[in-house]
Amino acid sequence: MPQALSPAAEAARLVDGLGAAALAKSASYTATEEMLMIAGVAVSVFIAWLMVRLRLLDRIAARLQGWRWAFSTLAIGFLFFVVSDVLRLPWTLFADWHISRAFDLSSQPLGDFLSQAALSSVVSGLFGALFILGIYALIRRTGRRWWIWTGGFTALVTAAMLLLAPVLIEPLFNDYKPVPPGPVRVALEEIADRSGIPHDHIYMFDGSRQSDIFTANVSGIGPAARIAISDVALDRASLDEVKVVTAHEAGHYVLGHVWRHILVLPLLAFFVLALLDRLFAPAARLLGSGAQLGDPVGLPVFMALVSCLSLLTVPAVNSLTRIGEAQADAYALRTTNLPDALASALLKTAEYRYPRPYPWQELVFYNHPSVEKRVLAAMEWKAAHRDDTAGQQPGHVPR
Repeated sequence: MPQALSPAAEAARLVDGLGAAALAKSASYTATEEMLMIAGVAVSVFIAWLMVRLRLLDRIAARLQGWRWAFSTLAIGFLFFVVSDVLRLPWTLFADWHISRAFDLSSQPLGDFLSQAALSSVVSGLFGALFILGIYALIRRTGRRWWIWTGGFTALVTAAMLLLAPVLIEPLFNDYKPVPPGPVRVALEEIADRSGIPHDHIYMFDGSRQSDIFTANVSGIGPAARIAISDVALDRASLDEVKVVTAHEAGHYVLGHVWRHILVLPLLAFFVLALLDRLFAPAARLLGSGAQLGDPVGLPVFMALVSCLSLLTVPAVNSLTRIGEAQADAYALRTTNLPDALASALLKTAEYRYPRPYPWQELVFYNHPSVEKRVLAAMEWKAAHRDDTAGQQPGHVPR
């Protein structure tokens, strides 16, 4: 960086270097995703209304008369989630498949998308039904205090899913295999050593199957913790970019951000469920349902309220996540000292996250600090450690 160029000016120059057309496309995609998130809640409410009007769960419950309560509740829950996904399919195709392809962020064939959507529906239906069974059991056993117990139950389920997802769920959708020997493997092993992750938990996966987005992650907790890097990152990134992006993800693990979410999310669940407890009866009347809160046939009303009320928690969840992302960036800079590589990697994410949002837009919708803010932080680090970072020459990853 030239001596006279300030970190703020350099960050602005790097973002401007993306070009006006790319920035306009990024702004359009980001605004579209924000509108789709809000519209998705309206779609959930419509599907709930449709299921109530068609009396789908009432018909299913009538056929399950004579079953034990737990088995019938589990079956109703599973069928609710699967039928909801089927009814939602036109919206899913538009919002999750068409939009990504329209903005050149995915090349996944329709057939593969539909097969994965079907698999996702079955898996989420099974786990969702088990979760719903637990909630209705708590409603039956604890009465008016059900929402307090359910908040704690949510924390246990979240921790269990973090432990099980890397082992049982993620391999259903992508092919994970060890990173082959070479410079990338050596770099990832160094990061794993700092993070306390075994070398045999370092993987690459075919993320390009679903998306052309540059990504890596450190997922799981305890013995399930692992480093996974997408083939998109390996194809599009320099070795230094791979190092700093993976170090960022390792930072989340080392700094214990997952435990922060396990503690905070139940608090937000208390808020959502306490409101749901009070709003269920009027919402049921509005949608035309005669179900009571503890009746599984009222699941469409229950889930419609969860969708609406969860929308209120988005700014709080995103604010917490943004803090964690900034801390993970700082960890990556401390452990790799590669600010130029971090900046160049962040600029690659600008294609799906507009780098210069309005302050209110970032506050409400962004679960990461804006790209320009993160690049600025990297440039400030570089200015403060100018001698240490001199001579960085990030090249393409040797394959």
